[in-house]
Amino acid sequence: MAKTILSVDDSSSIRQMVSFTLKGAGYEVIEAADGQEGLEKAKAKTVDMVLTDQNMPRMDGLTLIKNLRALPAYRSVPILMLTTESGDAMKAQGKAAGATGWLVKPFDPQKLLEVTKKVIG
Repeated sequence: MAKTILSVDDSSSIRQMVSFTLKGAGYEVIEAADGQEGLEKAKAKTVDMVLTDQNMPRMDGLTLIKNLRALPAYRSVPILMLTTESGDAMKAQGKAAGATGWLVKPFDPQKLLEVTKKVIG
């Protein structure tokens, strides 16, 4: 059974690139355009990993992570930040919110696959 990944980003081109990369490696991908939609989709179907942007309308990535970590089903699910934000302060906030790891945009598709394999197999 394919592992399912939720990709949350307000940029449709980033979502398409993430989907293309992950689907090509055999993963199932669910897309959401912002944190609010991501939270709704995560509640509707538990996924194996969440990949989220930070800066989005309606709900940002850190708020999404905090909301997901509050749900029993998402206490141990890997959550990766995929964002242009690369400062140490933002990384510390991400870690405090419960982020498992960090990838900086523009991302390298090979790196995304390596990190995904490492966290969910």
